Amino acid sequence: MTEREKMLAGLPYNAWDNELLQARLLAKSVCHAFNQADPRQPAARMALLDGLLTLHGSAYIEPNFFCDYGVNIEIGDHFYANHNLTILDVCPVTIAEHVMMGPGCMIATAKHPLDPVERETIESGAPVVIGHHVWLGGNVSVLPGVTIGDRCVIGAGSVVNRDIPAGAVAAGNPARVIRML
Repeated sequence: MTEREKMLAGLPYNAWDNELLQARLLAKSVCHAFNQADPRQPAARMALLDGLLTLHGSAYIEPNFFCDYGVNIEIGDHFYANHNLTILDVCPVTIAEHVMMGPGCMIATAKHPLDPVERETIESGAPVVIGHHVWLGGNVSVLPGVTIGDRCVIGAGSVVNRDIPAGAVAAGNPARVIRML
């Protein structure tokens, strides 16, 4: 298997593989252009991300936006993200339709070994799935392997480290279900 194939499968892989390094540099270049684009031309700015990300229908992301690869991110119709969205997409990130994210949200699929020597070269990951009609408040962190069900609301500042069932309001660090809608 190539390092990219290992990465996408969630297996340990060499993060400094040349192919992966070049792909990250391309994504960072696109993000830089997006973040520097004229705010008076939002359609032109979003067009810079089209092709790097898989965008279905209308999606709007306020700058600044950062990602590792971009090509592992799929975003549904009627998506809105406020400023400073970061998506670390070493594994697939799937975001359904009608999702809103407050400022400073972070989605991470990357996992790192506890051993400091291994951590210098090896990492792995687990995919993240966000369902339909989900709202993430400001500064929410979604960690590797998490699925957030449809119609959920995640309170500002929450750290989501486990699956959240559909129709739940969850908040805290770690995020816990407070009530069902």
